[in-house]
Amino acid sequence: METTILEESKERMELEIENMTIAELLRVYLNKNSNVTFAAWKREHITKNPILLIKTKDEDCKKALKNAIKEIEKDLEKTQKEFSKLK
Repeated sequence: METTILEESKERMELEIENMTIAELLRVYLNKNSNVTFAAWKREHITKNPILLIKTKDEDCKKALKNAIKEIEKDLEKTQKEFSKLK
């Protein structure tokens, strides 16, 4: 999956993500973090990739993004274990 950083500072980041499902998943997990003041994606047109905007307080945006990814990975591992029990 390709991601492009469009704008970056300590407390604000804009990312272009080629997958809308991943953008939505990141939005949900980022908003669980109390240091994230805003996380949402927008898409200018249906043919364009979504842009994820992240704003934080008291935490670097990159760190918040990395933490969200780690939480997603943990939940995916749990889900995979649950599905493997069904075999």
